[in-house]
Amino acid sequence: MKKLSLLLLAAFVVLLAPGCRDNSPPNQVNSIDDVNGKVIGAIDGSPSVRLADELGTARALRSGDELMSSLRAGTVDCVVMEKTAAEEIVARTQGVRILSDPLIEYDLRFAVAKENAELLKAVNSALAALGANGTLSGLRDKYFAGGDYTYTPPKGVTAHPGYLTLALPPDSPPYSTMDANGVFSGLDVDVAHAVCDYLGVELKIIDYDAAELVTAVWFGRADLALGWLPSEGQELVNISDPYASAVHVVIVRK
Repeated sequence: MKKLSLLLLAAFVVLLAPGCRDNSPPNQVNSIDDVNGKVIGAIDGSPSVRLADELGTARALRSGDELMSSLRAGTVDCVVMEKTAAEEIVARTQGVRILSDPLIEYDLRFAVAKENAELLKAVNSALAALGANGTLSGLRDKYFAGGDYTYTPPKGVTAHPGYLTLALPPDSPPYSTMDANGVFSGLDVDVAHAVCDYLGVELKIIDYDAAELVTAVWFGRADLALGWLPSEGQELVNISDPYASAVHVVIVRK
């Protein structure tokens, strides 16, 4: 009798164990078209928040794990996240999946004046090195997935006189934002600093409207601009290799 009681207790504990029973509400987002008008979770400070706000009601949380808990509990209908981060968190979370079609995808690149072929070559060389040493992936994780990567400037780089001027918008988080003291921060800022550190030159950032970044380089008001560059503007300037390929996907309940 005692043995039977222990077996029943063990079975009861198994039924109550986390992950053994899924009480999540039914999924209502089965395609990209279903996202419109829904409550959409996104990592606070990431570009996914803006996408979520444009498509429905955005709910920004601090981490991917918090988002997965909210998704399974039904307090958000779906989650929008950068693809690499989404794949990592879905792999360790039961009861969720990624929709097969991406929500949006685009490359982030530098714009360089057509007459400055040597600068384009130098920027591409720097991006290759920063990709190889993990700097670019670390920065992508920091801004797209809430990671804690900290950039450290390289040592032993030969300094060169002069500086490069970079045009950036002041209101485009997490790519670039400017505080009350005129100090810029964001993914694009960190990438640009890393490239200039690799090249051994100073970086000077100027405040520019997002729609005018390409023309700022075209007219010679800036040496560089970076971020998402519209296809029609790419005819006016040379563009670098991508420093990030942003693919945003939708995570839903199974």
